[in-house]
Amino acid sequence: MTGPGPATGPGPAPGPGPAPGQPLGADVLDAAMGRALELAAAAVEWGDTPIGAVVLGPDGAVLAEAANEREKRGDPTAHAEVLALRAAAAVAGDGWRLTGATLVVTLEPCTMCAGAGVLARVAAVVYGADDPKAGAAGSLWDVLRDRRLNHRPLVTGGIRAEESATLLRAFFRARRGL
Repeated sequence: MTGPGPATGPGPAPGPGPAPGQPLGADVLDAAMGRALELAAAAVEWGDTPIGAVVLGPDGAVLAEAANEREKRGDPTAHAEVLALRAAAAVAGDGWRLTGATLVVTLEPCTMCAGAGVLARVAAVVYGADDPKAGAAGSLWDVLRDRRLNHRPLVTGGIRAEESATLLRAFFRARRGL
């Protein structure tokens, strides 16, 4: 199996989008999470923590996707979310704002990634498994809903959480030789 490579630009929409200003449907989010899980599984091939992210436009079309590439790039900021947001900003928005976009990620974002979502002005963040050690969407911190910030996306957790957690547990068991 070959990995997904670097973050990619526009792709096919996982399903029909909602009316303008309406949240994306469960089927669209489930399909996007399915793709994020595929990306996450591929990250193991190059020794990265299995985390995948997909950025959807307001209509549900895939703007960009990425897997963790910290080990691959030797870059501590090469988290799936950051790579996907960068790629999405290159193909949509006014250069950096991703107004109306939805960030779908397999693991609750860390502080850096949650901050990137806030700064990109995404409308929503959808994640799979909670991250009690570093999560910044409510588990440890809540950057995404911090009232002191100028933007607060909608947050939905637990989408295909067990699948995400299973990938992560298997990766860390293998790393520890268990």
